[in-house]
Amino acid sequence: MDEEGSFISHLVELRTRLIRIITVLVVGFIPCAYFARELYTLLAQPLLEKLPQGGQMIATDVATPFFVPMKVAMMMAFVLTLPHTLYQIWAFVAPGLYMHEKRLALPLVIGSSLLFFAGMAFAYFAALPAVFEFITYFAPEGVAVMTDIGKYLSFVLSMFLAFGVTFEVPVFVIVLVRTGAITIAKLKEIRPYVIVGAFVIAAIFTPPDVISQFMLAVPLCLLYELGIIIAALLMKDHSNDDPPQTPEKTTDTVSHHQEPPTHHP
Repeated sequence: MDEEGSFISHLVELRTRLIRIITVLVVGFIPCAYFARELYTLLAQPLLEKLPQGGQMIATDVATPFFVPMKVAMMMAFVLTLPHTLYQIWAFVAPGLYMHEKRLALPLVIGSSLLFFAGMAFAYFAALPAVFEFITYFAPEGVAVMTDIGKYLSFVLSMFLAFGVTFEVPVFVIVLVRTGAITIAKLKEIRPYVIVGAFVIAAIFTPPDVISQFMLAVPLCLLYELGIIIAALLMKDHSNDDPPQTPEKTTDTVSHHQEPPTHHP
């Protein structure tokens, strides 16, 4: 009966957290929807700056001019409310964790969020302008570069996801080392395979141009090395925090001093 009541209480707690997440997301979506057109223009800026004279973006479907900016507004609302969402998830999970797990989980949650945002920012400010400049440069003479806004949004979201996940590599490395799934020596040993795998992943998840592939593969390799360094430092601190083992004392080693007998006259 107690187990059933505990399970129901967890379900009620989960429902409460989900309602709070959705409520805040809807509240954040309202102002973003009001500025949906401006948000899409900002998102399309890397391509608009690289289009040739007279180039423009087009909408091929009837409802695309409405739904695409709304999708951008929803994405922006999700990004803005992500700290609140992560807090609600943390508040639900934290009571079931041990103290050492809490000390590891909270920095990982915060660090992974910041790294994902850093990956999106790197894609927006560095990767996308370079990719669009490369693509528009090789457009044949007489070909008008006009990209559909829906396909552009899908392309940008895939790039954001690819670079965001790539920047999570240090978190993955730290988790694998701290859980004992792999050692730091093994991570250093498989470094050549990781480098090859990084370029394979870049070739799969980026457009078929050399620039975007290098801009994804090189940060992945560097972040892999950063993860190894941070994991080594954390393991060193963890080993220093362990209390030294002291041998147990037995009662045989304790000496009892007895007073010599005194003679009374």
